[in-house]
Amino acid sequence: MNMETSVQALIQKAYDKLKSSDAAEALRVLDEALSLDYDNPEVVYGQKCLNWWLERIKQLADFHDPYDKGGFILSQWKAFYNFLDRIGEGYDACLYAIRRFVFSAALQSFEDILGDGVNQHDPGLLLQVGRCYKGVGNYEEALKYLEQAARFKREDGESLSELADVNALLEETRIAKVLFREAFFTDPQGVNLRSMESELILRLAERVKETGHSGQALLEWIPIYGRLFGVFSVKRELKSVELGRLKQSIFSLENEVRGSPETVSLLIPRLINRYFWLIDHYENIREDPGLIEETMLKIKILNPEIYERYMH
Repeated sequence: MNMETSVQALIQKAYDKLKSSDAAEALRVLDEALSLDYDNPEVVYGQKCLNWWLERIKQLADFHDPYDKGGFILSQWKAFYNFLDRIGEGYDACLYAIRRFVFSAALQSFEDILGDGVNQHDPGLLLQVGRCYKGVGNYEEALKYLEQAARFKREDGESLSELADVNALLEETRIAKVLFREAFFTDPQGVNLRSMESELILRLAERVKETGHSGQALLEWIPIYGRLFGVFSVKRELKSVELGRLKQSIFSLENEVRGSPETVSLLIPRLINRYFWLIDHYENIREDPGLIEETMLKIKILNPEIYERYMH
C-alpha cells in the first residue's frame, strides 16, 4: 500500500469514527494521517472542522439541562457554516461525517428528555428531535417527529420547511413542493437554509442567488423564482377564510410598500408572492380573467422583470 492510499484509508477511518461519535479517536487518526502527509488539504480541513466542534463540545460542561445542551449544539450549526466560509473550499465526505457526529450528540441530549413520554407534545422539542434524526440520516424517524411538530406549529416557517425537506429526501416530491411553498408564504424569514439538505431547495436557492439576491431578501425571492422556474408547481385551492386573510394581507402590504421605503426590499417580493397565490386561486376557480389581468398589472408596476418572466 503506497502512502497516498494509506492516507486515504486513514481519512476514511477517521470519518467512520466520527459517524460513530468517537471524536477523540477520529482526531487521533487524522493526526496519524498528517504524519504521513503533512500538507494533505483534506486532512488539514478535517482537523480544523473537528477541532472547531470539540471546542464547542467542551462548553457543554456549563449546561445541566439536557434540552439546553441539545439546543446549544444545534445553535452552533450556523456559526460553523460561517467558519467554513472563512476556511475555504470543503470536502463533502468530511462535512457529512461532521454532520452525523454533531446531530448524534444533540439527539442524545433530546432523547434523554423524550424518554418518559412527558414531553411528547412539546412542539419545540419535537422539531429539534426531527432535525436531529434528519441530520443523522434517519429520515423515516425524522418524518414522524416533524409531522407532529408541524401539526402544532402550522404557520411556522422552520417547522414547515424542515418537514418539506425531509419529504424531499424521502423522494415525496409533490408533498415537499406544497410544504416548501407554504413555508415561504407563511414565514419566509423562519426558513433556515443552512439546515436544508435536499437538492430540491438547495438548487433553487443557488439559482435565486445567481439572480443577485442575498441575505434576508433571498428568502423572500425564493418563492417567486420557485414559481417562475416551475419548482413550486403544486398548488392547492384556498378555503374561503384563507382567501379573506390573503386579501387582507395584500391590502396591508400594499400600504406598507407605499409607507415604508426602508423595508421595501423585503416587502415587494413578499407582496408579489401573495399576488401569485391570488392568481393561482383565481385560475383554480376559473374566476373572471379581468381579475387575473388586474393582479398581473400590479406585479408589472412593482417589478417589470418578474412580470416579463411570468408572461413568457
